[in-house]
This record gives sequence, structure tokens and C-alpha cells, in this order.
Amino acid sequence: MIQIPTLASLPSIHQLEGAERVAREFLQNWHDGDLERMFELISFASQDAHPRETFVAFYENAAAVMRLAALEIRSNSIFRESDAVAVFNYDVVFETDGLGTIEDRNRDLRLVVDDRAQDWRVAWTPADLFPELASGGRLRFDPSIPNRGNIYDRHGVVLADQEGRIVNVNIVRSRTPDYDNCLNALSAALNQPVSDIQTRLEARPPTELVMIGVIEEQTYVNTHELLEQYCNARFEGRRVRRYPDGTIAPHILGYVGYPDEASVEAVIAAGFTRDSIIGRSGIELSWDAELRGQPAARLVIVSPTGEVLRELGRIDARPGQSLWLTIDSDFQRQVSQIVADAFTQAKDTWAPRSSGAAVVVVDIDTGELLALVSHPTFDNNAYNTFPIMGQRAGQSLVVEYQADPRNPEVNRATQGVYTLGSVMKTLSAVAAADSGVYALDERYTCTGLWNRDIVRTDWLPGGHGTLTLAGGVTNSCNPYFYEVGYRLFMADPWILPNYARLAGLGMPTGLTDIPEETGFIPDPDWFRTSFGYDMPFSEEVNVAIGQGYVQVTPLQVTMWTAAIANGGWLYTPHLVREVGLVGIGRRPAFEPEARFLDIRQDVLDVVRSGMCAVTNTPSGTAEFVFRNSPLQTIGVCGKTGTAQTGQPGTPPHAWFSAYAPRQNPEIAVVVMVETAGEGSAVAAPITRQVLEAYFGMLP
Repeated sequence: MIQIPTLASLPSIHQLEGAERVAREFLQNWHDGDLERMFELISFASQDAHPRETFVAFYENAAAVMRLAALEIRSNSIFRESDAVAVFNYDVVFETDGLGTIEDRNRDLRLVVDDRAQDWRVAWTPADLFPELASGGRLRFDPSIPNRGNIYDRHGVVLADQEGRIVNVNIVRSRTPDYDNCLNALSAALNQPVSDIQTRLEARPPTELVMIGVIEEQTYVNTHELLEQYCNARFEGRRVRRYPDGTIAPHILGYVGYPDEASVEAVIAAGFTRDSIIGRSGIELSWDAELRGQPAARLVIVSPTGEVLRELGRIDARPGQSLWLTIDSDFQRQVSQIVADAFTQAKDTWAPRSSGAAVVVVDIDTGELLALVSHPTFDNNAYNTFPIMGQRAGQSLVVEYQADPRNPEVNRATQGVYTLGSVMKTLSAVAAADSGVYALDERYTCTGLWNRDIVRTDWLPGGHGTLTLAGGVTNSCNPYFYEVGYRLFMADPWILPNYARLAGLGMPTGLTDIPEETGFIPDPDWFRTSFGYDMPFSEEVNVAIGQGYVQVTPLQVTMWTAAIANGGWLYTPHLVREVGLVGIGRRPAFEPEARFLDIRQDVLDVVRSGMCAVTNTPSGTAEFVFRNSPLQTIGVCGKTGTAQTGQPGTPPHAWFSAYAPRQNPEIAVVVMVETAGEGSAVAAPITRQVLEAYFGMLP
């Protein structure tokens, strides 16, 4: 063993080397986290004063408060104070989560010759962690949580801020003028039983300052005089999350709250506490790291009365950054109201049998989502840990929402998966023509019947006569597309599912700001695995008109519609436009990302011409909806969809997919109304109003 410098030496039957050995072993065990072995190396007198459980808990609690990740020990010197006392001098470097490296130099570990052990032992006291702990001091981690960043719409309108208020109530039990009345006043203010409050207070030393609970701003106004009179209470104001209009975008924004158990460790490692408020859903969750910033923090040793005796380390704060969304809040509000009004106006027709709806509006050249509405909505203020409407009112709303059979918490725009119905015909037309299976002017005579497997009928009795591909889209002729599905299958059963996935149907769109479902497009491999035999052409015939096992989200359909409009670029949708500090600087949160689908432009031209005729020719399935609209001055191209659910007696989902203007398109819109009936009768009128709102044409 290499000897460290010896500053003094006295003759003894217990050599100084033995003290050095015990000191090194004790500190090595501390480094290794072997607290049981550390306890074995302290003197019997120390063990009597600090039993094993107390000793182990002392180090475990200290490590938890310090957020201790590792420690490094460097030996300096050893000297003998007397024949039976030695002092081992060393340095410690604490590696912590949240405060980084804390160095504590020139520490002394005192060792004595223990008569019962007949060897050197550590004469341990709490001062061997830090001297100030010997007289009742305690470690305290003081985070200073920065204000959470705000969330704005694309024009700077506040969607989420920190202007809600709550108040921390702090009590020193020994300083309460009237303890019994204090307990009663706290019970009334905190809405908790007296026994619970008393237990928490009396679990801590009477001279210690205890944060006993949190009250809302109005509760503070009503109760602070009694709390001051009976408890000598101290109050600390806190800002909390607020959504000025919590009902217009709750599925996008989400809400905040305490971390769940699974994330507590990561939250603490980031410098926060287990009772910190973090993002729990929506953009509040996906952009939580940016919004919450980095806390300032310090590790201190405080006296029993809370006086700071020593500061061990600190870290400066990084303020929470704000977000600017792609959403236009005024337009989002208009779209929400249009959908709500449609349900109100249809209260005697389709509305009672429909659980909800979704509307998505996207900029076709950037992927920026301008509106994303899911109906019914809810107030996300209610889900915050400290709701601005008050705890009781908030809890009542949450219970109401969760009991609602319409499931208002579900974001139908990104998490709802549905059969697509005839909107799928835009994709089937592309697959047939771009693959070469169909010519662009392919003609088919629709008699109203198709019977290659079973007798299938068109929605129009007697059929539509002889149609081209564009006419099949305009008239939404089912037999035309039954034949498309059949011909594609006979050429290669993988053509249609591959084109569907190329277009992003049944696939994640890449949106990372809020959760999305994948959906599903059946293919021959899946069918054989699921049913044990080869997929028949009948299944692909179903897929060609958006039925069977097809499951897509309104967002996926919107991005595909945008790709038709912009010449074949499938964009990744985004909800967050910019991030930065208010008044200092903002930076783009994303660069537009798009995948070129490499679909022939003449194919897209034919599909677009068929869609544009849907709204302005006599045979178009939505012409009657747009007939007198001022939108005719710019042109709207769209596709109706009426998607059977497969449930007996359940009405179909109503779809309408559109883009506008006809020349130089700007936006794509998709409306889906669950179990409401015909797309032309239900979804198309909503789409018309959404487009008129966007282009400033509403009366």
C-alpha cells in the first residue's frame, strides 16, 4: 500500500496504518454504496448513538436530496491526534443530477481505537457528511422553477400562459398562536380532514417550516386572515397554467400536471421535483422540455428554523421557451363553431345518431395545420393540477367528460380511424392509371350493377352510363371502381395497397406534436396470415371504394388530398411553427418536409379534373351544395364519401375531401362526421362553410 503523508506519529500498539486502512475502506464503501459495511466500520459508541436503520436512512435520504449520482474520493493525509485518535483528511467530489459537480475539500474523518473491536473504527456523527448537520441542520434542495413558456397561435394570440394563480401555505407549528383553530382553518381552506393535516404537521419537528398545502387565489382571498390569525401562516404566490379559451384547441394543446410515477426519476434528474408541473398531454407534453426550461437550483444546509447555514452548490435557470403554432386561432374557433352549429341544426335528423366529427385544414405547400378540430370538445383547464375554475369545478367537469359516451377526450382528427368510403376512389383512380392498368380515358359503362362475384349495386339506380376515369370520380360511380379494384387485383394484388401506403393511408403521417393512430390498409400477406388462405379479388374490390378492412385517419386523408392539389408532394404535417423567447428571438421549429410521390402529372390532372367537377357540374355529387356559394368564383375541387361502418343498423360515416382554389390551390380540407349519413348531405355543407370562412366569404 502506498502511504500518504503522515503529519504526526506517536507510539502505539495500534499502528497508524490500521487507521488508514479502516478510513480507506469506510470511504470506499461509501463510494460503492455499501452502507451496511460502512456501519460495521463505525465505533460501537457511534452504533449505539445511531442504530443501523438510522445510519442507513441518513445516507439514503441525503443522497436523494442531493440527487447524488456518484462520488469520487481523494485522499490527502493522515495524522495522529493522540495514541487512540487519528484524523484522515480527504476531498470529495459529488456528481449530482441537476447541480452537476460539487467539490468539498479538506474534510476530516476522525477514527478512534475501539476497545470492544480492539481495532480502529470511525468515530461517526452526522457531521461526517457535513459539519453543519451535527447540530440539527438538514440538507435542502431548493429549485427555482422558471415560468413555463407561453403557447401562441400563428399570429401571436395567447393560447396558454402562466397567468393563473395559486398560493402555497407554510406553517411553523411551534409558532401557531392557536393550534386547534389553526387546524380547523387549514381544514376549511385545503378541503382536507383535520386529522390528515395534523398528521403531516406533527411528522416534522415543531420548529420546522412546513409547506402544508396549496390553495387557489379566491380561496386565499377568503381565508388568509384566519390563517394568519390562528396559524401565523406564511404565503407564497405561484403562477399556474391557464388556457384563456380552453375549448377551442384542447386536443392540440393538451394540459399540465404532476409527473406520473414512471417519469418521476427523469423529472428529478432534469432538476425538477416530483411535485413540479410538467406537460401531461398534447403539445404541452411533446414540447415539454422547451416549455418548462431548466430550473435554477441550489443545495443548501439549513438550520431547524430554515436559516441557510451553507450553500453547497447552485445552477442558473434556463427560462422556458414559448411556442408559436401553425394554427390560426380565429379560424380554429370559426371551424369549431361551424361544426357545433351543424350538430345543433341537425338535432332532429342525423345529429342524435352521430357521436362526433373531425375537421382538418392544411396549407398544401408547407404541411402547416391551420385548423384541427375534434367535436365534441372539452375544456382542458379542467385537467390541469390547479384548474383556473377551481378544483371542485374542474373535477366535476372531468367526471362529466369521462362519462360522456361520445368520448370528447379523443382527438378524432388524428386518433380516430374510420372506413373511408368513396373518397378512396381518388387513390384507386391514381393507382389504376399511374400503374398502367387503366388508360387515362378508360371507359366503362355503368348500368348500376356489377356482378363478377356477387351482385353489387350503384348508389344511383340504373347507373351513370359510360364514364371515363375523371367521370368515375365526379359521379362517384361504384361499379366503375369495383371494376378498377378487380382489374388491379388481376394485374397484381399488391398494386392498390402499395399505392395506398405511398399516399400515406394506413401509415403514420410523421406528426410528432400530438399522438396519431396508424390506421390500416389490408394486403395479401396480412390476409393469408389472418385467414389462412389467399386473399380473393372481392377484398380488393372493397378496398377500391374505401370499404372492407380499410381504416384511415382524417389527417391522413387531408395530407393525401393536399398531395393531389400540389402536384404529388406528400408533406409531413406540423403544428408548431416557431420556438423562442418572447421579445428576444424566435426560430423556426421545423423546415417543411415532403416526399415526392412520383405520380405522373397527367394522372393527377385527370383526378383533379374529376374532383373539380364534383362541385360545379350537374352530375357532380356535391354540386347542389356549392351551387350558390361565392366559392364558385375561385373554384372548389372535392370528393364525397359515404363509408359503411359494417355495423347493422348503423348509419355510414359522412366524408368530404376538398382543396381550393381550383387554380393555384392554397389549402386542403377534410370533414368527417361519424355515423351521420351521406357525405354530400352532411360533410359537404360543413366543408363549404369552412372554406367560406377561410376565404372571408361567410355572410
